[in-house]
Amino acid sequence: MKLGEKLRYLREMEGTLRGIGRALTQQEVAREIEKRLKKKISQSYLSQIESGARPHLTNTTRMLLARFFNVHPGYLVDDPEGFQTELASDVGALEDKFDLWLISGAERFRNDPATSSALVALAKHPNSRRCLLLLNAILENPGLAERLLQVLKPEASGERKEN
Repeated sequence: MKLGEKLRYLREMEGTLRGIGRALTQQEVAREIEKRLKKKISQSYLSQIESGARPHLTNTTRMLLARFFNVHPGYLVDDPEGFQTELASDVGALEDKFDLWLISGAERFRNDPATSSALVALAKHPNSRRCLLLLNAILENPGLAERLLQVLKPEASGERKEN
């Protein structure tokens, strides 16, 4: 994946995580960076990165974007020629799709803040697939989910029970 594609993906994810149902615009990213991080980056510079006109970032810009999007700075480079996630594992690509699906679900459940928040938290976890597998193991263990709820969230244990 090219740097520009990664930046577009991060804008999409950020907009979804913020619940606006669309990607943040380049201008919104520039404004938020200035507001939150007290640093400046222009919309035109972001556009050049995304279009491929600027295929490389300065270290300062890479660190700034990594802080804003909460990603490792090493993510903000082009993948090596011929690099394909499928060769090593399909899990990473599937997890990205899974995270997007979770965010979409969070948007659908925006009228149920607890469910929406849980879906966003799961999507933001570095290994959301593993979290889901853990949940599956908990649910397969009779009574464990209810016992965990009583210990972790006593106020929630009185909510409606589902099978």
